[in-house]
Amino acid sequence: MVFSAIMSFCFNFDVPAQTKHPPNVVENGLQVKKTYNVANTIEGDTKPAEPVKEAKEHLQLSNSQICLVDAVVETLAIGCLPPLHFLNETVFEKTAFEREDREEILSHTAEKKSDLIPGVYEGGLKVWECTYDLLELIEKAGETFGGKAVLDLGCGAGLLGILALKRGARLVHFQDYNSTVIEQLTVPNVMLNFQDDEEVESDDDDEKRNRKGGGKVKAKEKDEVKEYNPPAKKRAMDLSQQPLLTKSRFFSGDWSTFLGLVQKDDPLTKYDIIFTSETIYNTAYYHSLHEALHMLLAPEGLVYLATKSHYFGVGGGLYLFETFVKQRGIFCLDHLWDGQEGLQRHVVVLRFKKEK
Repeated sequence: MVFSAIMSFCFNFDVPAQTKHPPNVVENGLQVKKTYNVANTIEGDTKPAEPVKEAKEHLQLSNSQICLVDAVVETLAIGCLPPLHFLNETVFEKTAFEREDREEILSHTAEKKSDLIPGVYEGGLKVWECTYDLLELIEKAGETFGGKAVLDLGCGAGLLGILALKRGARLVHFQDYNSTVIEQLTVPNVMLNFQDDEEVESDDDDEKRNRKGGGKVKAKEKDEVKEYNPPAKKRAMDLSQQPLLTKSRFFSGDWSTFLGLVQKDDPLTKYDIIFTSETIYNTAYYHSLHEALHMLLAPEGLVYLATKSHYFGVGGGLYLFETFVKQRGIFCLDHLWDGQEGLQRHVVVLRFKKEK
């Protein structure tokens, strides 16, 4: 799959963008009262109806290599970004019965024909539209992530975190609600992209050896080596020593318990960049999301949130989240991009407010 760049804007990740205020918020009694009521409604909805899912870190990565045998892979190419490889969603769902799934989310989603079952499955098996918007934004900005600590919060397929790994991040942590998503999708996708890098390096080494020996690599042979196909045979690999994996950690669970788990680290990791895409669809999760961002973002760090204006049938959306953030008074929120077609999509940035 090739996803071409369609946006016509450019911005600097380190330069504050101009704030765009939510609609209908002006200084008159009627509309201020309306905003106040919306805020109160959010307050009443931010206690999760479902039991929280206890967070855990996924340390055993070797079994994930099994998922790559005969895998069907899609490749995402956006401008000058390195290609990103990920397991094909349709094939993944059709082979659900072959996969280890202690949470049984694969069978639940197939049975209910739903991409979201609150408290059971939170949509991590799909690559949602707004993720592509954020990737395009990164491409336009030219961000390289050199030496930065990055958190991909609600990572799903992990494309945002994988891009950060491939472009020089010091470390990248991946978090998703479901352990099945982490074990069966996120980790395999990281491995796919590592494997691709290894093949390219091997290809370059072959070329160098041929040049030293006076030989040339035929164009056809070279293309065949660089063409990406999921390999049926694999080299023996010590996964614990692979570059992308040694800089990665993987977590599952509810945001509140995830926060509690990582806060046990000494020293506590503070992230220079936190990515989160399509995670504000349910107002019941706003409190735990906001708390995680508050406690884990570095003082000069940035949160990049990609979202839709409204999520029908669930109730959340950008305006409600902006209201929630404004009421808390911890972050300022600026719009980086606002789509104008269809169900409007947005990319916003959060940063800590500066004390006056």
